[in-house]
Amino acid sequence: MSLAAFDPGKIAIRRMLLKDLDDVMRVETRSFTAPWSRQAFVGELVENRLARYVVAEYDGRVVGYAGFWMIMDEGHITNIAVDPDFRGLKLGERLLEAIMSMCMALGGRKMTLEVRVSNQVAQNLYRKYGFERVGVRKGYYTDNNEDALIMWVDLPPKVMRDREVQA
Repeated sequence: MSLAAFDPGKIAIRRMLLKDLDDVMRVETRSFTAPWSRQAFVGELVENRLARYVVAEYDGRVVGYAGFWMIMDEGHITNIAVDPDFRGLKLGERLLEAIMSMCMALGGRKMTLEVRVSNQVAQNLYRKYGFERVGVRKGYYTDNNEDALIMWVDLPPKVMRDREVQA
């Protein structure tokens, strides 16, 4: 897709369904060196009562997704991915905002996540939304034994409160 032809008005953020899994797996395998299996996503959607997942759909095609687990009053972000052809279009932000809003609607007061120490783009996004580094999980990623930063945010973060005021 040509970035010049991209129409942000055609993006829909909605709940992930089982029928989305072919597209989700395409995004997953293009995004991660240690992708989740299709069965892992099925388990999240069908068996995990704590799991909440959304997709970003463009012209009928899933081009990104995000998920989290709602545990008590905390959301644990499991993953956020955007198809490489659609990166740089603020879809990661829209997905993050969607799950943060969903978490707050469910009574969430905080969110947490792990992110590769080498993934500066993701870390920048999370910091923009108020996430702060609180620790490191040594050797967290099994594909290369890379460490993960542990990040937390209180909800709602300032960036989302500021948007509400402007709206």
